[in-house]
Amino acid sequence: MKNTIAILALSSFFVFSACKKKDVTENPIEKTENQKSDEFIVDSVKAEGSTKVGDSLSVTFSSKLLVCPGLKDKALLDSIYFNEKGLSDFSKTGLQKYLEEEKNKYFISMEKDDELYSDLGHVQEWFSHSNMKLKSNANDYMHIQYSAEAYIGGAHGEYGFSERVFDLKKNRKLELKDITSMPNNKLEALLMKNIDKTKGNASDADGEVKNSEMLLVEKIPASNNFYFDDKNLYFHYSPYEITAYAAGDIVIPISWEELKGTLNEEFKERMKIK
Repeated sequence: MKNTIAILALSSFFVFSACKKKDVTENPIEKTENQKSDEFIVDSVKAEGSTKVGDSLSVTFSSKLLVCPGLKDKALLDSIYFNEKGLSDFSKTGLQKYLEEEKNKYFISMEKDDELYSDLGHVQEWFSHSNMKLKSNANDYMHIQYSAEAYIGGAHGEYGFSERVFDLKKNRKLELKDITSMPNNKLEALLMKNIDKTKGNASDADGEVKNSEMLLVEKIPASNNFYFDDKNLYFHYSPYEITAYAAGDIVIPISWEELKGTLNEEFKERMKIK
């Protein structure tokens, strides 16, 4: 039962249901991120709280959503808040209300499912955290990173990332085909070639363990979990996706030079890639 709950909690990119209970800490609308990037205003809202469930378990919830008051296209907003099921009001007030409701659902669900904590044996603290972060907004490409983390017992928690880039000129999520026409098998070869270009988190008695030594797959898929800057296209993989948990999340770069001759002309021009 516990494993089923964990899988559901982390599926659809960590879509967490949420919660209320007595003794819950309430937070008002929070302006943690009120910045201007390329004349684009970004704000944020947050909901958080904690409560005790049974004699041996405390649970904590926190979630933060970005607010983009300048965006009005419904299809684009649906794509930006892709894992927030049932959300229809994208105003700051609407997003805050949605988070409070999600928090209430989370605590209620945890309180009802006593199979989860009936045999804990010792005091534990479980949690559900999720976050949206604006990473960049340049050339009308907006990059948002979604992250989530949860712990419901066991040796360690689970966490993951989703990267999404939105084309604000066309009001839609950017797809890999909008960037490069390189076939998947060639992209996979480059990903395998470049996997050790970023330092991994794993180590042993002899020091750092390379990412390539932690692989769980024979070939690395070119997923839609990507973003880019003026130098590289990056693919981001969460724990267990391609490597063992100890390796952590892995980011693999592919340079524009390596993609030369396959770049979409419009993308190349907007990004000023030579």
